[in-house]
Amino acid sequence: MIFHFGKYSLVFLVLATPLLVNAQQKTYCNPINIDYGYTPFESFSQQGRHRATADPVIVNFRNQLYLFSTNQEGYWYSDDMLHWNFVYRKFLLDDKYQHDLNAPAAWVMNDALYVYGSTWELDFPVWKSTNPTENDWEIAVDTLNVGAWDPAFFYDEDLEKLFLYWGSSNEYPLLGTEIQLPDLQTTGITRPIMRLHPEEHGWQRFGEYNDNVFLRPFTEGAWVTKHNGKYYFQFSAPGTEFSGYADGVLVSDRPLAGFRYQRHNPFSYKPGGFARGAGHGATFQDNYGNYWHVSTIAIGVKNNFERRIGIWPAGFDDDDVMFCNTAFGDYPTLLPEFAQEDDFTEGLFAGWMLLNYQKPVQVSSILGGFHANFAVDENIKTYWSASSGDIGEWIQTDLGEVSTIYAIQINYADQDAEFMGKTLGKMHRYIISGSVDLDKWELVVDKSKNQSDLPHDYVELSEPVQFRYLRMENHMMPTGKFAISGLRVFGEGNGEKPGGVQNFVVLRTAPNQSGNRLASWLKWRQNPAATGYNIYFGKDPDKLYSSIMVYGSNEYYFTGMDAFDAYYFQIEAFNENGISARTSVMKVE
Repeated sequence: MIFHFGKYSLVFLVLATPLLVNAQQKTYCNPINIDYGYTPFESFSQQGRHRATADPVIVNFRNQLYLFSTNQEGYWYSDDMLHWNFVYRKFLLDDKYQHDLNAPAAWVMNDALYVYGSTWELDFPVWKSTNPTENDWEIAVDTLNVGAWDPAFFYDEDLEKLFLYWGSSNEYPLLGTEIQLPDLQTTGITRPIMRLHPEEHGWQRFGEYNDNVFLRPFTEGAWVTKHNGKYYFQFSAPGTEFSGYADGVLVSDRPLAGFRYQRHNPFSYKPGGFARGAGHGATFQDNYGNYWHVSTIAIGVKNNFERRIGIWPAGFDDDDVMFCNTAFGDYPTLLPEFAQEDDFTEGLFAGWMLLNYQKPVQVSSILGGFHANFAVDENIKTYWSASSGDIGEWIQTDLGEVSTIYAIQINYADQDAEFMGKTLGKMHRYIISGSVDLDKWELVVDKSKNQSDLPHDYVELSEPVQFRYLRMENHMMPTGKFAISGLRVFGEGNGEKPGGVQNFVVLRTAPNQSGNRLASWLKWRQNPAATGYNIYFGKDPDKLYSSIMVYGSNEYYFTGMDAFDAYYFQIEAFNENGISARTSVMKVE
């Protein structure tokens, strides 16, 4: 496919070939860099106060993207999906609520933006705005005559009807109803839409590895997208705490009945890599008509509900199969400034490789067991912490050789944070210097006078630089110690990319008493030149839309299979120099 950037043209190749971008292009990197608030609940802070949000929804209103998520006392807007502007707004003014909106719903109807929060009570207002960038809101209706947790509203422009979907439970189904217009009240008829079937769909089973049988899985996060006359009902499972938290999809010709399981599920799934989890989200279109999916990323260190937000390319293929591409989804990703000429099934990975995975690290100090190399282990759950948050604390990463650097992502961790709830006017300040020999240093990034909160700062350099060493020096923390869960350097190494993966086998479990075969053991020869591997899978050889990233191992236990379907697999190896060719497609009955 060919994309055009002014006088530049860009040919998209398969992911096995790195895609290098020019200075005219924009990239972003998950988790997205917004000023996440801190949890408002003291009971959630027993292991330390921390940032937290989840359950995001993005809607496009008058060519501005509006992002709402749990307990943020406001919302963000952006016209380019890169720079997000926060608007402070408490939608719940009653003193009985310690929090603001949980899992908020947002939708556009008749040239207005509407917002509603989760509740089982009947005293929440529905808010309406025609000028949300200026924080200009009015109450559309004082209360909705149904209590809806994890609500999602869908306005069908073709039918000129509004529908509400909701639910969050490991016992009850997700529900739907029509909302009468213009009074914004239900018809009183509620329909069950779906419930989970973990005995048939392995990815719906509870637990980090879909193997925990002590608790039934949770389904929540309803969302509906209409495409080519079909209704795509999206839902999440099995629990927000897990790396395998995913979104599935059902399809129907009607908005409240007849939904059937899409054969290619889960459609949004990211159990491996740095930023894990891709559940409880929403699908939206940018200003050029391209589809994206925003969803929840799990951390779960200080509390099970310590989470972040990710955005992934999505869409519908020629057979109307809904997909979401998370391959290299936490590496630099292109933001196209045009309408797609083809779908995003090949992804939008920029081709910049991670240069410092498990490479040597030096630091100014260490707090307890928060060791230095936790900053480069590609695990968002672990982090290095300095002994203070003082100016002058530093961390230095060694790339092993002089390399070409295109971008840097700094993921801060919360250690001894003092804040709760939403904080305004806080900031991170730092500088990054580079060296080829530890003797002469040059300034690479200067944010010593920065005025904003940058918990997951991503810096795409205006021009690539060549260094072996990068040193980040703290100049200000908004709170707590200087702590980093991921200092990630992206670009091009000078060596050889790994060869293709050898001896790749997939051993599927024998049927249980019900005939179910929900898991497989994937094994391959360890490649000493590889830092990691991408496993691609699907139910048709030309629809390998799902992927799993594996670091430092030559095996993976895949426990998220559907019971009775055949699967197809491929695998590729990668390192700081590039990506190997994929193996031939393997069919597993």
